[in-house]
Amino acid sequence: MARKTITGLSQRNGVWHIDKRVNGERIYESTGTGDRAEAEKYLIHRLERLRQEKVYGIRRVRIWREAATRYLLENKDQPSIELTARVFRQLDDWIGEVPLTHIDDETLEPFIRHRLDVDQVSHRTVNIALERVIRALNLCARKWRDEDKRPWLDTVPLIAKLDERTKGRKPYPLSWEEQSLLFAELPDHLRRMALYKVNVGCREQEVCKLRWDWEIKVPEIGASVFLIPAEFGGRGAKSGVKNRDERLVILNDVASRVIEGQRGIDPVHVFPYGRNGGTMLRMYTPAWNEARKRAAAKWEATHKTAAHPGFASVRVHDLKHTFGRRLRAAGVSLEDRKALLGHKNGSVTSHYSGAELGQLIEAANKVSATDSRGPVLTILRRANG
Repeated sequence: MARKTITGLSQRNGVWHIDKRVNGERIYESTGTGDRAEAEKYLIHRLERLRQEKVYGIRRVRIWREAATRYLLENKDQPSIELTARVFRQLDDWIGEVPLTHIDDETLEPFIRHRLDVDQVSHRTVNIALERVIRALNLCARKWRDEDKRPWLDTVPLIAKLDERTKGRKPYPLSWEEQSLLFAELPDHLRRMALYKVNVGCREQEVCKLRWDWEIKVPEIGASVFLIPAEFGGRGAKSGVKNRDERLVILNDVASRVIEGQRGIDPVHVFPYGRNGGTMLRMYTPAWNEARKRAAAKWEATHKTAAHPGFASVRVHDLKHTFGRRLRAAGVSLEDRKALLGHKNGSVTSHYSGAELGQLIEAANKVSATDSRGPVLTILRRANG
């Protein structure tokens, strides 16, 4: 008599996978083998374990993928859920089928090494992933329960995060000469966005997706401002403005000239990109990367010395740091700097009077120079590092 074939197994990329329902519960996982006989033994083991869970109340050992899936479903309205989903997809290749009880520093080490050595991401990027692992494991231990009210996980291991203070890249505010060299190498559309950004201190997505219907005319001072709504989606549809508050954007003279130069190009977006009136996903593009390389080479050719490493690897976000440092160098008060940079300071941004807005514009204009007439920032800069 021929042996009866066990159902519920299918082969993908040379490996047998289980997809089977037993008493209303689905088993969906890899067997980890390309051998049919071994795969059947594993499936029989899983079925027996499931039977013991039902008959004797033995707690089922859940895998990381189950925790990650539940986390995404329960937090689907979270502003950062798209980032979390991307992180969980990266983690799935390394710990997707690892039991929750086996997730610790040793289990996560191959993932960390790959991200650092192969993907060459920062310590901060790795820590973002580790923070989400810790958050999900805490829910497994403190909130999520099985049918018998037992936690998915008894205790959460102490997972060590990477050192960001010594390994993280420090902000690099540009000097006026460095700004001139960099901007001269940027393509026109990116140069206009960068010039606007370094004069208003906005975040990258607040520039990429700036809309005309956020502009508010202020007749009392003969100027206009932008008020970015709190629910604005950044890179993702649910990202929102940082701090979840409306973001008041004050335009100094340079930023105002950039805005005026954009009028009439697109009815919706201030900085449109593409044929269909879309926007750039981000300012950090290959064009930005190539421009900073050329700018660093020009610095070296002019000064006969290598460009500062911070300038050679200058980031888009450094434009915001540059604006903030210039405000401080110009003697702008801390309260006004917070308002201009969009930092949370307890005030309601949409309730500024015309006089207060005029004062902020005056403060922003202290750094509206486009050359060495502006505040000097290079006095305390180290030659190396």
